[in-house]
Amino acid sequence: MPKVRVFSTPMCPYCQALKEFLKEKGIEFEDIDVSKDERAAREMIAKSSQMGVPVVEIDGQIVVGFDKERICQLLNISQ
Repeated sequence: MPKVRVFSTPMCPYCQALKEFLKEKGIEFEDIDVSKDERAAREMIAKSSQMGVPVVEIDGQIVVGFDKERICQLLNISQ
């Protein structure tokens, strides 16, 4: 199982959709609330060069936004 980390905020609708998608696919992930964790927010910005959420890290590969096609490709699952 790949290591999946989701950098998100509670009020982000794309973050919620992404997490629901991962749950539906049975993918375990670590949910990191960057609105409450300043260190995680800095880590997300350093890795993605983005301040917006969601940012997904899949086995070290960064995906900015809810890019379903790229996420499925990295997880080797169907959409």
